[in-house]
Amino acid sequence: MPVKNVNELVQTVFSGMSPLVIDGVTDEGERIVVRARTPTEAAVWPVCGAPSGRVHGYQLRTVADVPVDDRRVVVRVRVRRLVCPTRGCRHTFREQVPGVLERYQRRTARLTRQVKAGVEELAGRAGARLLAVLAVGLSRHTTLRTLLRIPLPTGRTPRVIGVDDFALRRRHRYATVVIDAETHERIDVLPDRTADTLEVWLRKHPGIEVVCRDGSATYAEAIRRALPDAVQVGDRWHLWHNLCDATLSEVKAHSTCWATVLDAPIYDGPRAQTTLERWRQVHDLLDQGAGLLECARRLQLALNTVKRYARADQPERMLRVPKYRASLVDPYREHLRKRRAEDPAAPVKHLFEEIKALGFTGCLNLLHKYINQGRADADRSHISPRRLARMLLTRPDNLKTEQHGLLAKLTASCPEMTQLAAGIRDFAPLLTPHADNADALTRWIAQVREADLPHLRTFTRGLDRDLDAVIAGLTLPYSNGPTEGVNTKTKRIARQMHGRAGFTLLRHRILLG
Repeated sequence: MPVKNVNELVQTVFSGMSPLVIDGVTDEGERIVVRARTPTEAAVWPVCGAPSGRVHGYQLRTVADVPVDDRRVVVRVRVRRLVCPTRGCRHTFREQVPGVLERYQRRTARLTRQVKAGVEELAGRAGARLLAVLAVGLSRHTTLRTLLRIPLPTGRTPRVIGVDDFALRRRHRYATVVIDAETHERIDVLPDRTADTLEVWLRKHPGIEVVCRDGSATYAEAIRRALPDAVQVGDRWHLWHNLCDATLSEVKAHSTCWATVLDAPIYDGPRAQTTLERWRQVHDLLDQGAGLLECARRLQLALNTVKRYARADQPERMLRVPKYRASLVDPYREHLRKRRAEDPAAPVKHLFEEIKALGFTGCLNLLHKYINQGRADADRSHISPRRLARMLLTRPDNLKTEQHGLLAKLTASCPEMTQLAAGIRDFAPLLTPHADNADALTRWIAQVREADLPHLRTFTRGLDRDLDAVIAGLTLPYSNGPTEGVNTKTKRIARQMHGRAGFTLLRHRILLG
């Protein structure tokens, strides 16, 4: 609809100040000045509630408003000081304009809303720079003060919560975030991740019925002490992650089995001899009745290293397949093999020029390394333990046709690899919550303990230590995934402030998010 006159244009541009009477607008170049006044109707004194229209005097307020055309807008409002008619009440009062002018503020309410929206996302210097582009001049200190004055959501006690820790300073200081696991709203941020702090918070918020967490024993103890009747739900992602680690360890332990299927060599140099000799030393001491700590002390090894050797029932299980990744030289392996068979003394420089003419885009050093590793003379497998573990853990529908055949060949290399593949295949459906998963998990644990898979048995012992929470995680629809998502956003906030934000400011931004 077209604008018919200047007054209608003014009312359109400055519609946010409709409770005021606009007397005029002046263009001063870098800024626009709006002259306005309050209407003549009676105003209500907020203390006694009595209306008054008797004017004692006038005062001029100067406030900033939303910019127009990239220029600052200054509003000069004439407000009345009225006389209160109630005997014994305060003699005079200055009228307020709710929704437009707030007490003691130098910005209109709508400009304040825009400033708060900017500082919520950026804060500090970044918020000040953004507001400067929008023709709102604020210092970084003012943006932080504005941010901290934004009221936090009122505290409430949800029925289902999620708790997780995040780093304030990695490996030194950590904090705890608490969210509503059903609505994903932030509830609170605690200054550390100790059991006592979480216990105190839980006791102040009765009514919580379900708590989602990871495998932290600290959180489990705090929940048990504060809310003994609450259901603790273990996180399914962490269960799968722990199974992935156990699978990788099992695949490494059976390298001598599946590597022979691909005619892949095993390390046979001095390092392999050292590994075999160390295995014999560890098991000799164990046969003599020495404990793991005593073995570590006598052999001057780390306790975890001794445990790893003690877990292997055969020395060959400690040997590994060389970790050869795919290389730019691989497409030219046959050419190199043929040329080196014809002329074993062929200079690497000449070979480099030949494959470069065939399309090789790598450098000379890469070719030197490839030849020195022996990869040009023998068929070395590119299947590393990590890659094989990844194929075992990938959903079968997402594997390529050739990967299905390769995986079937590798898992049939020994009974343990076959049992490992079957164990993973049986555990994966349990990650979809269902009421029958509790009995299925019990059967799966019993099946794994009958197999010769020590790393997977270690994983089942971890399940036993937190069995109730694990069963709840596999049978209930709740998850700690939303809490992990909040932690990801928290890391973005911390990086945005270059890691220099104190806990108070960081907590404020997390809860406002």
